[in-house]
Amino acid sequence: MCNIHFNHSLAPMSGSDIMGYSLTLEQKTAFAFVGMLLVFLGLLIVRCFRILLDPYSSMPSSTWADGVEGLEKGTFEYALA
Repeated sequence: MCNIHFNHSLAPMSGSDIMGYSLTLEQKTAFAFVGMLLVFLGLLIVRCFRILLDPYSSMPSSTWADGVEGLEKGTFEYALA
């Protein structure tokens, strides 16, 4: 009447059992992807802290109007003459 079911995946493993366990291809791919995301996140964090510490070094010294002439710069009055 009373059936007891044991989940063998939760059973304690010995040292030799852990060493014999290998990851599947899907698990290896997932770990590689998560590792690449962590590296990318680390690079973004470093870049953000560098911008916070010295914000003016990352700004370009030129403006969008440098090198633009004529109609593009907004001198429409001179183009009509």
